[in-house]
Amino acid sequence: MQLPLAGAFEIQLFRFEDDRGLFFKPFQASAMQEAGICFELKESICSVTHKYIVRGMHFQTGEHAQCKLVYCPNGAILDVILDIRPGSATYGQYYAAELSAANGRCLYIPEGFAHGFMALEDHSVTSYLMNREYVPDADKGLLWNSFGFAWPQEPRAVSPRDAAFPPFVK
Repeated sequence: MQLPLAGAFEIQLFRFEDDRGLFFKPFQASAMQEAGICFELKESICSVTHKYIVRGMHFQTGEHAQCKLVYCPNGAILDVILDIRPGSATYGQYYAAELSAANGRCLYIPEGFAHGFMALEDHSVTSYLMNREYVPDADKGLLWNSFGFAWPQEPRAVSPRDAAFPPFVK
């Protein structure tokens, strides 16, 4: 499903659940192509986060800017994206969606978006599939509470690094 932010999509992952447990497919190239998404996987990472912790708002710059597929295979997160592409019709706008093991949703986040989330359950796993490898010198961020989004709760913690990011200026 195309989101109100240009180039961003919400994807319903293939899921099968029975008495043995859950089977799901986080990535299928042909399904991405059918949806008009050109994505070549280059790196995958996971984080495990405690309830009401915020991580973000992160992005990579220049030639290292990344497209991401983000999903939550365990627990639940409130995933937030912010369009930081100058000249974009949706510049400065944000979108938030609950991603969880239960709902099987995934966000496709194009280059030029800052990304962050709040864990809604303890030990929530966030999985990222990216089209470019992480480059430390290109890693940047914006202050998590500086762009007008009303987080559902004051976070229990934000890393010192994330708390020191500059605010978003429209």
